[in-house]
Amino acid sequence: MNSLESMKGIGPKTISLLNRLNIYTIEDMVNYYPYRFEILEKSNVRNSNQDDKVILDGIIESNPMIYFFNKKLNKMSFQFNEGSTILSVTIFNRAFLKTHLQVGTKITVIGKYDKKHNTVVASEIRLGLLPPVPVIEPIYHTTNGISSSQLHKWIVSSLEYIDTKEYIPAYLCERYKLLDKKSSVLQIHNPKSKVSLNQALNYLKYEELFLFMLKMNYLKKNRKWEVGISRKIAKEDLKKFIDTLPFSLTEDQINCINTILEEMNSNHVMKRLIQGDVGSGKTIVAVVALYMNYISGYQGAFMAPTEILAVQHYENLIKLYKDTPIKIELLTGKMKPKERQTVLRKLANKETDIVIGTHSLFSEDVIYDSLGLVITDEQHRFGVAQRTKLKEKGHQADILYLSATPIPRTYAITLYGDMDVSSIHTKPKGRKEVITELCEEKDIKIVLDKIHREIKEGHQVYIIATQIEESEDDNLENVEKLKEKFERALGKVCNIGMLHGKMKPNEKEEVMSSFENNEIQILISTTVIEVGIDVPNATMIVIFDSYRFGLSQLHQLRGRVGRGDAQSYCILISDREVERLKVMTTTTDGFKISEEDFRLRGSGDLFGTRQSGDMRFHLADIKRDFSILLRAKEDSMEVLNSKEYDNGKYFLLREMLEKSMNLD
Repeated sequence: MNSLESMKGIGPKTISLLNRLNIYTIEDMVNYYPYRFEILEKSNVRNSNQDDKVILDGIIESNPMIYFFNKKLNKMSFQFNEGSTILSVTIFNRAFLKTHLQVGTKITVIGKYDKKHNTVVASEIRLGLLPPVPVIEPIYHTTNGISSSQLHKWIVSSLEYIDTKEYIPAYLCERYKLLDKKSSVLQIHNPKSKVSLNQALNYLKYEELFLFMLKMNYLKKNRKWEVGISRKIAKEDLKKFIDTLPFSLTEDQINCINTILEEMNSNHVMKRLIQGDVGSGKTIVAVVALYMNYISGYQGAFMAPTEILAVQHYENLIKLYKDTPIKIELLTGKMKPKERQTVLRKLANKETDIVIGTHSLFSEDVIYDSLGLVITDEQHRFGVAQRTKLKEKGHQADILYLSATPIPRTYAITLYGDMDVSSIHTKPKGRKEVITELCEEKDIKIVLDKIHREIKEGHQVYIIATQIEESEDDNLENVEKLKEKFERALGKVCNIGMLHGKMKPNEKEEVMSSFENNEIQILISTTVIEVGIDVPNATMIVIFDSYRFGLSQLHQLRGRVGRGDAQSYCILISDREVERLKVMTTTTDGFKISEEDFRLRGSGDLFGTRQSGDMRFHLADIKRDFSILLRAKEDSMEVLNSKEYDNGKYFLLREMLEKSMNLD
C-alpha cells in the first residue's frame, strides 16, 4: 500500500498540495526529511547576546497593543515576565492572537533578542509553558495551505506503512557503527533525544552522499567505454578563426581550447566543466568550441538558463561569426508557431548549424540532423532526464558546461566526478577591476552623489534590494520603497525602472530592453538580475542590506558591472557583518571569495536552487559533511569494483543505479 489516497484524513485537495512538494506516494512522504530541527529548551536571557535567537516562557504583564501600518502589516506589543526580568515583546501580523493573550496568560515566546532595548521580536508565540525536558521538533519545507506541523502529523501516520530499502552494504554499516535505515527514518521524523537524532542524521547523510558518489563513480568508470564522435579538426583551421576575433585570448582560454580540441578529436564523449570568474571569457571558449564542431560537420546547441540570456548569446554569436558561413537560429518559447516550425524544419534538414535557446532545445518536437556539441551556460547542468532525452535523439554529442560560480578545486573534482574540470583564472586584457566600497546607511547622501555622477557621465546604475515589498522586518529596504526614494532624489535627472520576480515575463523583458537601450538609467531590482545580464554601459551597482547575501552571491551581482571599458564600482551598504564583507573590498578573485564563503557559510550559498543541479541534498552539507563525502567517494568505488557487485549480491544498489541512470 503506497497510495496517498489510502491514508486517513488526506483527500484530493491535500494530495494536490502534497504534489507541489513532490510527494506523490507514501514512500515519498516517509523520505521527505525535515530541513532543520527546533529544540524547545528555555534560554537564559541574562547570558544571551544581541540578536541571539531565544526561547522564553512566562506570564503576560500587560494587555497587548496593536498598531496597523496598512492592510497587510500590523504590529502587536506587550510586556512579558519570563521569571528573571520583564521584557517588551513585539510580533508582526498576528493581531488575531490578541483574544488569547490576556494579562496573566502563560505563554512561550520564540524570537530575536534585542539586548540594548530589552525586547524580543517574536517569530512565534505559543500558549502554555515549556515542558520540563527539551523537546525536538522537526521543521519541514512547506507550501501555501500546509503547515509544518500538519505535514509532520501525516508523515508520522505514514511511518506505520514504512518499507525501507537498505542500500548501504551491511559491512559498511558495521565499519562505521551506523544505525539501520528503518530506525534512522523513524528517528529523523520523531527524535527522542539529541543522541538518537545525531545517529539518524549520520546514517541518512552517509546514505545520501554514498548514493550520489556511487552515481558519479559509475559514470566516470563507464566513460572509457562511451564511444563518441570521431573528428579530425586541424589546428591551422582553428587558428584562422581565432585570428578573426576582435580581441586576443588569455593563456587560460587558450589552454581550455587546446584541451577541448584534443578531446573532440578523440573518439570518446567529452564531458567538461569550464568554471571561471565573472567576465573571465568563458563564452569565447564556447564560441571557439562551437566553431570546431561546425568545421567537423556537426550541429551545435547552446542552452541558456533564461530567454534574456539566450537572446544575448544569439546577438553576440551573430557578430563573432559574421565572417563565416555559419547559420545561427534562436529558439524560444515566445516564438509564434509558424516561426518555430521554420526553425525546427531548418534544424532537421541541417540548414542550421547552431541553435540557441533555453531547455526547450530538447523538447520532443526538436529534431537535429547531426547534433555534435551541447553547451549549457551558467551551470544549467543536464540532469538524468535531460541526458536521457539527448540519448533518445540518437546522438552521442560532446557536452560542455559553463559555470560562473567558481568553487575550490578539491570540491569541484569530487562533486563533478563524472566529468573533467577546467578553470579560467585570468581576465581578458583591458578589463578594469571593479572598485568595491563598503558604506553604512548614514552615508546614503554620499552614495547618491556617486550615483548622480555616473548618470551625468552617461552611464547606468543597478540598485539591489533583498525584497520586493514591505515585510515583517521593516528595517530592510525593498524594491517598491527604494523606487519611491530614488524617484524623489533623482527622478528629475533620469528615468528609473523596477524589476523583480513577481513581474510577468513580458514585463521583465520590456524593462530589461529599456535598460539595455539606455531608456532607463537606474534599474532597481531584486537578485533576478544576477544571472548573465550584460549591459556594458552599467558602471555602478549599489547593494542594500548586503549582509543578507553570501560573498559568492555578492560577487555574482558585482559581475553585472565592469563589462565595458569604463571604470566600474560596487557599493555595499550595510551596518552589520562589516568584517565579513571587507573580503569583497580586498579581492575580485571569485575562487578566493568562494573559499572564504565555504569557510564562513558552508556550501548553501554556492549551491543554491538556481545552480544546484544534481547536487541538491536533503540533509547533507558539502562543507560541513565533506569528510563524509570523501569517505562515501572511496566506499562507493570500493563497492563498484567488488566481486559482490559483479555477482549481483548488491541487487538493490544495481537496480537503483540502472533506474536512475536509465541504462540500457
